[in-house]
Amino acid sequence: MIKIDEKAISKKDFITVEFFYENTSKRFNIKLLNETADLSRKIFDQNVHRSGLALTGFVELFSYQRIQVFGNTELQYLNHLSEEEQEKSLQHIFDFEIPCIILSNENKPTPALLRLAEKYKVPLLSSQDTTTKLNYLLSDFLNDQFEERITIHGSFVDVYGIGMLFIGKSGVGKSEVALDLVERGHRIVGDDVIILTKKGEGILMGTGTNVAKHLMEIRGLGIIDVERMFGIRAIRYQKRLEIIVELEIWDDKTEYTRTGLNEDTVAISGVNILYIKLPIIPGKNLTVISEVIALNYLLKHYGHDPAKILQNRLISRIKEKNKSGQRGIEYFEHDFE
Repeated sequence: MIKIDEKAISKKDFITVEFFYENTSKRFNIKLLNETADLSRKIFDQNVHRSGLALTGFVELFSYQRIQVFGNTELQYLNHLSEEEQEKSLQHIFDFEIPCIILSNENKPTPALLRLAEKYKVPLLSSQDTTTKLNYLLSDFLNDQFEERITIHGSFVDVYGIGMLFIGKSGVGKSEVALDLVERGHRIVGDDVIILTKKGEGILMGTGTNVAKHLMEIRGLGIIDVERMFGIRAIRYQKRLEIIVELEIWDDKTEYTRTGLNEDTVAISGVNILYIKLPIIPGKNLTVISEVIALNYLLKHYGHDPAKILQNRLISRIKEKNKSGQRGIEYFEHDFE
């Protein structure tokens, strides 16, 4: 297992309801139903909570620090109660410092729910999505906010749909390779500082920083704006990381892979990423090789591994006891061109 230089950004301890609402209102079509609510309330947990049991009075396991979701079950339960019983039931929840309540399926709040939300200044939100879909969207967003983030210095490029991160010592040529790939029609995600976040099992998503975005430093030239220079087709804001390519000056003492039968990986946040060490020598076209790395990765993904094919052919020839150096064909036809 290879180790690379990475730095972890501390996990967030909480996010405010205001931050949550600003970043999900348009994305998930969530509406705020009570404008006087206290949006400074804090969300401490990346999970969401269905409040059904708490409404009945069982609060021993009530996860009040999470976003509370009221689906069809909770609303129908409340609607079967009298006004006085509703307030008593809802009071079990409002006695706690809950961050907010979201109603799914475009459900309307009962008068008692709206009244208590106004009284305690608890943000009351509404979504048109089903409870199942809403839980998925909220969990995905919250996981991204609370998950540990990793920063790595390098250039991150989308090459034929494969996310390739170029790393190496300062001045080795990471940005130049990325720029050459952009000129050949590929898309840059970020340069210099790359932020990686784990999304689910086995997936790392990467992006650049808000400050640098798609600006790039080319030594001897300075800062260039890739988006303005090459257009919108040359950039993307995020990409899944699949390959790390380390560029280094050729070292006679270093042993570089020649067959590709044994693949090295790098573990980042528990995710194993394919790792390739690419030596630099005069005349070596790193851009074309980078494209070949991406295409070869795609071939292997679809079950075609050239290294294993060659290995199997050699084993087959050895078993047949054929003479070494045999030609690839048995007969050369005439060539009249």
